[in-house]
Amino acid sequence: MEEVLNIEEIKKLIPHRYPFLLVDRVLEIDYDTFSIKAMKNVTANEDFFNGHFPGSPVMPGVLQVEALAQTACLLALKTKVEPGADVLIVFSAINKAKFRRPVVPGDQLIMELVLKSQRRNFFVMEGTAKVDGEVTCEIEATAAIVPRDSV
Repeated sequence: MEEVLNIEEIKKLIPHRYPFLLVDRVLEIDYDTFSIKAMKNVTANEDFFNGHFPGSPVMPGVLQVEALAQTACLLALKTKVEPGADVLIVFSAINKAKFRRPVVPGDQLIMELVLKSQRRNFFVMEGTAKVDGEVTCEIEATAAIVPRDSV
């Protein structure tokens, strides 16, 4: 089954808000393969472009990783957590992060992740971010599902 989420549905699932909410839409969630595809429209109005870099704006790599992490949270919450559970997804490791090309104003960043393994409340995901089909960033991430009041 595939599922699409708009920005309001995303905000019901994860606590991030502007300017740190870096997923605009979930394009699909596949419950059979435990995979997700989401997007971030990168606009010239992003706050981080004021300082990174004036005259040559580039989306910081760490924010590409964060966009992938938020996408991973959405996947975990939709596929591994009971609806209504008061939990957060927290990351314990970001591994093998690689950056392949810059992301600039006007780009549409497409994030794709897949759940590779799970042990109790810990799981490993692999993902890529792309612009126009070209990989901009790739990661492997380890995260845990934890009670919201433990953070």
